[in-house]
Amino acid sequence: MRRILLMLLAFGFSIQVYSQTDSLILKNKDVIIGEIKSMDKGVLTIETDYSDSDFKISWDGISHIFSKTKYLITLTNGKRYNGTINSIDAETIEIDTYDPENILRLRRKKSNTEDLGGGKASVPIADVVYLNALDDGFWSRLSANIDLGWSLTRANNLRQFNVRSGLGYLADRWKANATFNSLRSNQDEVDPVKRTDADFTFNYFLPKDWFLLYNITFLSNTEQLIKLRTGNKVGIGKYVVHTNRTYFGFQTGVNFNNETYLDDTPSRKTGEAFIGSELNLYDIGDLSLFSQVIAYPSFSESGRFRTDFRLDVKYEFLDDFYVKLGTTMNYDNRPIEGATQLDYIFQTTVGWSL
Repeated sequence: MRRILLMLLAFGFSIQVYSQTDSLILKNKDVIIGEIKSMDKGVLTIETDYSDSDFKISWDGISHIFSKTKYLITLTNGKRYNGTINSIDAETIEIDTYDPENILRLRRKKSNTEDLGGGKASVPIADVVYLNALDDGFWSRLSANIDLGWSLTRANNLRQFNVRSGLGYLADRWKANATFNSLRSNQDEVDPVKRTDADFTFNYFLPKDWFLLYNITFLSNTEQLIKLRTGNKVGIGKYVVHTNRTYFGFQTGVNFNNETYLDDTPSRKTGEAFIGSELNLYDIGDLSLFSQVIAYPSFSESGRFRTDFRLDVKYEFLDDFYVKLGTTMNYDNRPIEGATQLDYIFQTTVGWSL
């Protein structure tokens, strides 16, 4: 009986507000009607006509969800669906899936009457870790961020500027991400410090949260006298933990490393193995934490060992704006003569994300 009443309630909302097809019933009995845009890292974003800004609601605070919107849906076990999502009860949702190829075919025919394929799956609501509305096409799958930092110290006329940026795209069975990080530091009577790193990563999703990866990295670093280090990684990875509170995963494979230097040292081309892990915590209020460490034992140079480490702590203070404190470290136990084994930077930036 309760389920019937909830369905009638949701149906009534859909009639009352034609342009808004989605409704939420929260655990505190509040009802929100609008357009669900996404849910990621335990936070659902919904747009309403009666608010200038989108509402952000904790996923574990939602009792029931009703929507006709088509989503890209990811579960804790790594399964990915295209479909609509509606509550059966307070603990269970039903995913009405479809075949994306059929959608494209029907759009070409300008028809909405044919079978979309797929089926229905009932899962615990707590198992849903990602939602993204697909009606907006390309832009609904895009993510971006940019961070800027600048400091000036009177002593020795120290001036430092850094920029960090990222761009990502999530498809049904793959995702691609690119990042860029640059630091410039100038000080009287001291050589300028310059550091730039960038990378592009492509992941292809496999069953049970496994994925194939390709990653190309670029590093220029005056402290280690590196004019350009280029790495090409090919491997496989897995998310061991993937929930609305955290994810933890590992990756391993081979890396082809090419280095040129700022002095007359001959360039080096080496083959390496790599093994790494990532940890992302995002259910700690307005804070989130990201950590990554990757080790590179060399095949080509016996005894050589490199490590890359990254740690970011982000605090969201206003809508899509945040403050980020981050550190990046690069270690090489066999650098060229005159270079340091360890280089690291600390960055404090203000950023915006899409």
